[in-house]
Amino acid sequence: MSNHKLLRPDAKVTHVIFDVDGLLLDTERIYTECFQEICAEFDKEFTWDIKVKQMGKKEKESGQVLLDTLNLPLSLDELIRKLREKLDEKLPFTELLPGAEKLIRHLHNHHIPIALASGSDGWCYRRKIASHKELFSLFHHCVLSSDDPEVTHGKPSPDCFLVCARRFDDSPKLDQVLVFEDAPNGVEAALAAGMRVVWVPDDRADRSSFEGRVDLILDSLENFKPECFGLPAFNSS
Repeated sequence: MSNHKLLRPDAKVTHVIFDVDGLLLDTERIYTECFQEICAEFDKEFTWDIKVKQMGKKEKESGQVLLDTLNLPLSLDELIRKLREKLDEKLPFTELLPGAEKLIRHLHNHHIPIALASGSDGWCYRRKIASHKELFSLFHHCVLSSDDPEVTHGKPSPDCFLVCARRFDDSPKLDQVLVFEDAPNGVEAALAAGMRVVWVPDDRADRSSFEGRVDLILDSLENFKPECFGLPAFNSS
């Protein structure tokens, strides 16, 4: 069930930052399939508990979580190679998640500065947006944590969101930046950055972990009401 009880209902949002995987694009399902296939080769099971620890992290950090948890007989480089072989086939067919395109175009059309902050790298990013290049061209900039030299630590550290905020032309106040996230690691990162947060969790996530800490918890981006954050409503001209 969606929750529209805001922590700070009077504070106006001026800028918006989106995560990518599992929020705008249905890539988390693809990553899960790939990791399940790799784990099955070694008679291991890729579980939700492992996935939660991986979500939002840089590629190598995410891979190390899997290796450490399941003690797979692979080096990190070998795991990444296996993963990328599978992703190369599947990512170009990634679909948008419900509500994503409507919200992106709405904010862009109303001249709200929007950007992306992802744990991904350029190799994965180019493939996952392959069918959606025009839509993703609407963002002011994109911070890809796995490649970006200014992002020292991946989520749940706040680095990617702080770097992303600095790259807007007009240096927004951090408490006026709204972050959309699906991953607990990403939520922690945005909160650590001092930003406002809308969490759109997986159905399996424990929602109690962020109740009272984030501004809003939604089932889907389709349920978002921009006017709750001082942004133009969807019926605005």
